[in-house]
Amino acid sequence: IGENIQLLVDRPDGTYCFRLHRDRVEKLLKLAASVPRDSLVAPGTCFGKFTKSQKFRLSVTALDFLAPYAKYKVWVKPGSEQSFLYGNHVLKSGLGRITENTAQYQGVVVYSMADVPLGFGVAAKSTQECRKVDPLAIVVFHQADVGEYVRNEDTLT
Repeated sequence: IGENIQLLVDRPDGTYCFRLHRDRVEKLLKLAASVPRDSLVAPGTCFGKFTKSQKFRLSVTALDFLAPYAKYKVWVKPGSEQSFLYGNHVLKSGLGRITENTAQYQGVVVYSMADVPLGFGVAAKSTQECRKVDPLAIVVFHQADVGEYVRNEDTLT
């Protein structure tokens, strides 16, 4: 989200902070203080985890917070939405629109054509390259999607 990170933290609707909790970055809720510690699974919304090699991996639970501030977006056609939600990459044939000047390997938010955020990905091709590639070429690598709520509901905490 680039410089838009400031808009995520300094918001008029409340005070927000980010905490590192067991290698997870979470947006804390005020109400979590009233819950006994042994009963609390997570004190807020998990934004992502650090891998063992200390790289940060965004979680799909952060999608609702990050999507409005995304600089680079990709819209998929209705026929490709289900494929993306099953964990597959986005092909050129399923690409509806892409933000101008998206660079290769840039992080993107994947939307349906109805502007519903579906998940995160990485642009496999730049905007210019997307215009010239084969319809079966991968244009967005899948990272996370809202279908993970169903597929991995036990491990999303």
